[in-house]
Amino acid sequence: AAAGPEAEQFPESSELEDDDAEGLSSRLSGTLSFTSAEDDDEEDGEDDDDADPDPLSAGDRRGSQLLTRQLQDFWKKSRNTLVPQRLLFEVTNATVVKDPPSKYVLYTLAVMGPGPLDSPPAQISRRYSDFERLHRNLQRQFRGPMAGVSFPRKRLRRNFTAETIARRSRAFEQFLGHLQAVPELRQAADLQDFFVLPELRRAQSLTCTGLYREALALWANAWQLQAQLGIPCGPDRRLLTLAGLAVCHQELEDAGEARACCEKALQLLGAKNPHPLLAPFLEAHVRLSWRLGLEKRHSEARLQALQEAGLTPTPPPSLKELLIKEVLD
Repeated sequence: AAAGPEAEQFPESSELEDDDAEGLSSRLSGTLSFTSAEDDDEEDGEDDDDADPDPLSAGDRRGSQLLTRQLQDFWKKSRNTLVPQRLLFEVTNATVVKDPPSKYVLYTLAVMGPGPLDSPPAQISRRYSDFERLHRNLQRQFRGPMAGVSFPRKRLRRNFTAETIARRSRAFEQFLGHLQAVPELRQAADLQDFFVLPELRRAQSLTCTGLYREALALWANAWQLQAQLGIPCGPDRRLLTLAGLAVCHQELEDAGEARACCEKALQLLGAKNPHPLLAPFLEAHVRLSWRLGLEKRHSEARLQALQEAGLTPTPPPSLKELLIKEVLD
């Protein structure tokens, strides 16, 4: 109930104040921004309902791809240095979404950081209200660390021009970069949720409806995000992600990859008895190993011990069953 009136103060149609985006750039020292558009002053006007649905032009996208390659090269050169590595963020696409009666801009960000050097960056897509909600929640919980973080004011006009969107894109890159640079904020549950939770929910929904190939890409992206972020709040989301990957690989007839996901999960679980996902992962590992003609005796013995101790039913629930029942919050 408390969130209702506050939410009304931040309508979706009013977003960042242009002149404040430059203020954010100058105040957040040490962060990187990757948009080269100049901050020319402009007069306010009505919202551009006929804006190009893809405000970043082909030239901008080519430049964005070049920057992504340059940032990946930067990571390769800095991996063996003593300088602490940060995640790097780049808005690679911004799309005006018309969903009557609302209209908003969806920003797609590449997330680059520690991880396999030859893998493409993980990606997230968020709208302005997602960024604003994250800022508001962190301000409530971390008054001290957030005191130096300036979130640009909102404006009521010219929200959908390419110039405005470019400035906002730069501000979002720097905002996330600053949050990642402060250890106390980097480990905040709200920041972890901002990056991972929407992807997990959508991947779970697609898996439950049988769209396994589409879900697989989302599970893989969520796994990469968690590896880069270094999720501090325990392994359960990583286990759920591995369960989603295993289920999708299995349904797509890729038993080898499904078994590899089970093995990663069993390594994460270690000797934790009982964990709700332990028996399902053991059962899947045994079945997939039998199918591939690979060693399965250790998993069989461990599963049998759980059943004899009454710690899991016979047969245990499948990974898919638990995945469908899991409530992501």
